[in-house]
Amino acid sequence: MNTKNRNWASILSLLLWAIISTITAIGSVPTALALEYNKEILVQADFSGRDLTDSSFTKANLRYSNFSNANVSGVSFFAANLESANLRGANLTNATLDAARLIKTDLTNAILEGAFAANAKFDGAIVEGTDFTDVLLRTDEQKKLCKLAKGTNPVTGRDTRETLDCP
Repeated sequence: MNTKNRNWASILSLLLWAIISTITAIGSVPTALALEYNKEILVQADFSGRDLTDSSFTKANLRYSNFSNANVSGVSFFAANLESANLRGANLTNATLDAARLIKTDLTNAILEGAFAANAKFDGAIVEGTDFTDVLLRTDEQKKLCKLAKGTNPVTGRDTRETLDCP
């Protein structure tokens, strides 16, 4: 093969590789991009129904915000203010809620499986049908939640009191 033909073969190989790489990359685009809302003031923000997987709301002010039916799995709400927020039906699987304020937060039918909630405050939270399977909680918060807990999560089929290991 002469030099001219080798050059064309190299160019065509490179072009073919670029086309295949592009097609492969398009097929593997994630459904959601992780977003950062750290230290943001997002009072009354509407995130309902959104896919926010692996996003970060560290130290954000989210009072009265709406996360109903949102996918917030793996999200960091570390030290976030979620007072009076709507998390009805939200997927909080493996979320970080450490030091978060969930005071008067509506967690009806939410899934918190595997969430880290040490030092989180749940005073007055609504926990009907909430799934707390394998959630790390302080003992005093767990006892408070047991006084409020009732119902069964419609997605996981788990009883809220059982997921909290209530007596």
